[in-house]
Amino acid sequence: MTMISPPLDEDEDMLVPPTDINEPEPMQVVGQGDGVPTGENQPVDDPLFGKYTWRIENFSTINQRKHYSDTFTVGGYKWRILLFPKGNNVDYLSIYLDVADASTLQYGWTRYAHFSLAIINQYDAKLSVRKDTQHQFNARENDWGFTSFMPLQDPYDSNKGFLINDTLVVEADVNVRKMVDYWAYDSKKETGFVGLKNQGATCYMNSLLQTLYHIPYFRKAVYHMPTTENDVPSNSIPLALQSLFYKIQYSDASVSTKDLTKSFGWDTYDSFMQHDVQELNRVLCEKLEDKMKGTVVEGTIQQLFEGHNMNYIECINVDYKSTRKESFYDLQLDVKGCKDVYESFDKYVEVERLEGDNKYHAEQYGLQDARKGVLFIDFPPVLQLQLKRFEYDFTRDIMVKINDRYEFPLQLDLDRENAKYLSPDADRSVRNLYTLHSVLVHSGGVHGGHYYAFIRPTLSEQWYKFDDERVTKEKPKTALEEQYGGEEELPQTNPGFNNTPFKFTKYSNAYMLVYIRESDKDKIACNVDEKDIAQHLQMRLKKEQEEKERKRKEKAEAHLYTIIKVARDVDLERQIGKETFFDLVDHEKVQSFRVEKQIPFIQFKEEVAKQLGIPVQSQRFWLWAKRQNQTYRPNRPLTEQEEHSTVSFLKEVVNKAHNAELKLFLEVLPDQDSRGLFSLYEKMKDDILLFFKLYDPEKEELRYVGRTFVKASGKPGDILDKLNEMAGFEPHEEIQLFEEIKFEPNVMCEPVEKRATFRASQLEDGDIICFQKALTRENLHQYRYPDVPSFLDYVNYRQVVHFRRLDKPKEDEFTLELSKQHLYDDVTERVAQHVGVDDPSKIRLTAHNCYAQQPKPQPIKYRGVDRLSDMLIHFNQVSNQMSDILYFEVLDIPLPELQGLKTLKVSFHNAKTEEVAVHNIRLPKQSTVGDVISELKKKVELSDPNAELRILEVFYHKIYKIFPLNEKIENINDQYWTLRAEEIPEEEKDLGPQDRLIHVYHFMRDPSQNQIVQNFGEPFFLVIKEDETLNSVKERIQKKLEVLDEEFAKWKFAFVSLGRPEYFADNDVVGSRFQKKETYGAWEYYLGLEHADTSPRKSHQANPNRHTFEKAVKIYN
Repeated sequence: MTMISPPLDEDEDMLVPPTDINEPEPMQVVGQGDGVPTGENQPVDDPLFGKYTWRIENFSTINQRKHYSDTFTVGGYKWRILLFPKGNNVDYLSIYLDVADASTLQYGWTRYAHFSLAIINQYDAKLSVRKDTQHQFNARENDWGFTSFMPLQDPYDSNKGFLINDTLVVEADVNVRKMVDYWAYDSKKETGFVGLKNQGATCYMNSLLQTLYHIPYFRKAVYHMPTTENDVPSNSIPLALQSLFYKIQYSDASVSTKDLTKSFGWDTYDSFMQHDVQELNRVLCEKLEDKMKGTVVEGTIQQLFEGHNMNYIECINVDYKSTRKESFYDLQLDVKGCKDVYESFDKYVEVERLEGDNKYHAEQYGLQDARKGVLFIDFPPVLQLQLKRFEYDFTRDIMVKINDRYEFPLQLDLDRENAKYLSPDADRSVRNLYTLHSVLVHSGGVHGGHYYAFIRPTLSEQWYKFDDERVTKEKPKTALEEQYGGEEELPQTNPGFNNTPFKFTKYSNAYMLVYIRESDKDKIACNVDEKDIAQHLQMRLKKEQEEKERKRKEKAEAHLYTIIKVARDVDLERQIGKETFFDLVDHEKVQSFRVEKQIPFIQFKEEVAKQLGIPVQSQRFWLWAKRQNQTYRPNRPLTEQEEHSTVSFLKEVVNKAHNAELKLFLEVLPDQDSRGLFSLYEKMKDDILLFFKLYDPEKEELRYVGRTFVKASGKPGDILDKLNEMAGFEPHEEIQLFEEIKFEPNVMCEPVEKRATFRASQLEDGDIICFQKALTRENLHQYRYPDVPSFLDYVNYRQVVHFRRLDKPKEDEFTLELSKQHLYDDVTERVAQHVGVDDPSKIRLTAHNCYAQQPKPQPIKYRGVDRLSDMLIHFNQVSNQMSDILYFEVLDIPLPELQGLKTLKVSFHNAKTEEVAVHNIRLPKQSTVGDVISELKKKVELSDPNAELRILEVFYHKIYKIFPLNEKIENINDQYWTLRAEEIPEEEKDLGPQDRLIHVYHFMRDPSQNQIVQNFGEPFFLVIKEDETLNSVKERIQKKLEVLDEEFAKWKFAFVSLGRPEYFADNDVVGSRFQKKETYGAWEYYLGLEHADTSPRKSHQANPNRHTFEKAVKIYN
């Protein structure tokens, strides 16, 4: 998936722009043109294009957090690339486009550009990682790009081809566009429709939901699904979808999809993971089909989307035919090699001949020549066509996007050419003429991109583009021709010169098409109004709308009001020891009053009297103050002058931090002032207001018991009877007193000297005294936390940790209450004890990645961290927020021993180069390749007990290295390369002076990619003699590989130099081409065997159209 954000210095968990978490991921590539800028703030009527290449040398030695390119100019504007070599607070390389002169531009400047950023693969440019987006740059957001561009390990791994000779190559393609006032645009006002908010990477879902919503028959069926007023949208898919559709139909602003995704059982991580539209469509429709069973709308999904085809095999020479009827909700059409939809349908029903080695085994008739194919029995009223824009490239073992030009008609006639797509059993009375309803578009590449939809809601001439929150009117050409894909030619900047036109690939193209059958238009475009919507749903949504309007009004009038938060004794009693242990109160959980700023504070007191039943004369309000030690305590009562001033004046006077809220403590005075204070607004200078908490070590319980005034000149001994009364103790119970001083970064709670005065103990208004029964020598060791300081330490550091098995990273296995101060050994011991493992050193822990919501790639080393707190904090978090998740494994050997070992995955091949088995070899890190071979010999079957083995490094079907026997295994990387072990042939052990050992690779040439050489299969070495001709070499290769004569006759043989083949004749001396000492690696000069790749494929994803980085779509509820 692709996520965008400006490069923030502060840490963020959700890396999206800070102003709104629903900012879009990369948007579509917009139209092209030409033009010139007229000034920094002048609109650029047409785009100007430019490419900048930045070669970063000594990349691995860069230590600064931010690294800027030189300035370059495109469209008359100055730009530069901003790179975070170690990631912008994530485990990914972060890269942005930056306005180079932002600090010197005039106030209010803005510029708009569509751009792509790429890290170039220097082995194979096709493997480069490129991402594109568009942004309106301004003073607040003068840089924009990709926080999670690519995993950090990729650019730093020289084997991957991004970093060669410690040089990284970065490219920026910038297209300056006309400025758009994106935020002021009103979709409802301009088009009559509203968009859907993007939760992070849900554009694919938004485009599908808009398409389904604009099929009125489908929307009507959703409204008629039974729901009740007791259902909760976040737990009910039908209600969530009803709610969403209702809001799309009647709201004036873009609508959130959070309730719907919650009803799917998705968490935040799922919302930041891009999925495949087709797969979501299938899963959602299957789920709705299931939910509709037994209701009045049962069967709606089938009625709308289900068609049927017939798979047949028909024998040519005997009278035998086998048929099988299948249903479909959508059709996958080939894009590659097809000009348009009709050619794809032609290919779909193309007849395959089963003959020769591929004859069909017919019952009673044995092997027979036959024809195999597919014909359609019927098409659905709503025909969904999935275009196979993403395909698996077996030769390169990667997914690729097919950006070829592919046309689709406004009207689709599937009865054409005498209904050649229909089976003999099809109902010919149904006219299969379809009109285009929706075009879903993917913009970007296989590594990520953006989805949006062009829709004709009423099938009129007017098209609309639904791009997340934004809906715009579009011309038919934009929805049709511009989404065909293919190449586009840039306009010449100097028409007077005979320049060769520059063409570029269009990365925005149609991905899914929705057609509606002409004869079913009226039925599908039915009227949907409020009578179709359940009354309880209307009431619920109207209440939501009223609440939203109330909040909007409050926000609009916020400058006229102040929020006053009033804490009272009842709040302290309720919170202390339950919701909070330190300080006195959580102000977010006390009563709030929304008060007009201009009213006198004394009038506010009347409102308090009315709501809380406390007489005005009994209300004394105290101001809170934040102390230098970060505690927050009542500081002083309001003066008479302050109480008679306005709320606004009071807030400004006392609130130096300019917070929106005014926080107060309400002291309720007794009817008769027993302390002899004669004025509500005055407090004797000698009076100190203290708050008291009681601790019970037996129950491990802390609670608030009250407050009282003391004389600064008095001593704690003067109030012991009062404290015993508060606690419910006997009058003369001996108690211990502690002052709670602070709790950040560490707890500070010290004994209070009973014989010293309060003034001498430096106690002041708002201070907190914690007390408990005095400990005796007998009960000192009876309790886990015998006194207040030890208990507060425990509370401050305690942490409930959710432990998950590493192989089940979504499921909590168990929870443990631990201390953040627990050492590494304490944690593993508790885990081992819980899971029943005798040796704690066999427990291996892995930290949680808060950003990706999954385990970090590397486990925690044995005693690699000191304490639990180090395990829970994300390495890039600057705040004190921590994860509460750890993953664990139970190892078969102790972790210290395992860390001293290295495991290599070695593939053993036979003399025919075929893979026999894959073995995991675990040896001490200081072992050599020779040790690996010795271990491997114990596991494999050799042709001879004395056979010698070697280990090769194979990558992309080429041999790059033969490992020396004395090479240490510690530095061998088997993550990306294949380690192949094989017997050394006897002919290689006795090479003559003129013999040469050459590389031999299989290859084929792809006609769709300019006949480029593509290697496949298993490479091998071959000894060639001085004057040996190709005929002789061919015989030995055929014998070695055991290829049948018929197949081998089709093979061609070439000397391949840097990807260019020069073909041999049978009488050519092969060795003559391999005489020169080549400059490049030997793997670039080889004997090439050109033939079709007929080797069996390893299985890949069930859906070949899904990107490699996507996980399967699941709807859990």
